[in-house]
Amino acid sequence: MNFLFGNRLGSKTFKPRKHIPDDDRQHEILQDAVATLDSGDLRLAVRLPEGEDLHEWIAFNTVDFFNQINMLYGTLLEFCTEESCPVMSAGPKYEYHWADGQLVKKPVKCSAPHYVNCLMVWIQRQLENEAIFPSKIGAPFPRDFISVVKVILKRLFRVYAHVYHAHFADVRELQEEAHLNTSFKHFIFFVLEFDLVQKRELVPLQQLIDILTASEQSTTSDGRSPVSDRHQPPQENKSSVEFA
Repeated sequence: MNFLFGNRLGSKTFKPRKHIPDDDRQHEILQDAVATLDSGDLRLAVRLPEGEDLHEWIAFNTVDFFNQINMLYGTLLEFCTEESCPVMSAGPKYEYHWADGQLVKKPVKCSAPHYVNCLMVWIQRQLENEAIFPSKIGAPFPRDFISVVKVILKRLFRVYAHVYHAHFADVRELQEEAHLNTSFKHFIFFVLEFDLVQKRELVPLQQLIDILTASEQSTTSDGRSPVSDRHQPPQENKSSVEFA
């Protein structure tokens, strides 16, 4: 299924990445993930299933988070524009500049939609690179695989951070709060489980992370979290600009 971000992002079409082939082994991984997610136990859902290869599990989930964030952000295109979000940021204290080390070597200040567009295109290239994300089950992963994944997930976190700080009211208006909270909680449990994002990178949403991870039982029956009424951006003493 294709997912069109829209003309505002340069008519780029982002597709859910069909990274792992449709075989019995993949179905087992997917069924394990779906079963634990449906149970509501996200801490359990992110753990490496017994007998699974660590790199394959991390690759599978990285692709899944890319697809989730891609689609979540796609629902906010009318709100996240060059005019409304001229700088990619997570509140007034955190600003992100784009660089990919190849096409853009020197970090540049840019709007949120431009940053996200560049990011999604860059990630798509990484996921489609067989040398980094081999599509065949059992194929060897490169030595720097975890390093590449860490960069991908660090940057995907920034999209979550921008959405929460700049568009949480829009998310509530669209009644997608439960979807966003569940997706982000899943993401956080995963990166913490495998130490894939440095703690300092999480600071822009640390208060929210503390709320979401404090207790699985805090989620209400309809999937809504108390964070809907309590979320306030964390107060910091100084500004921070992150590159790439």
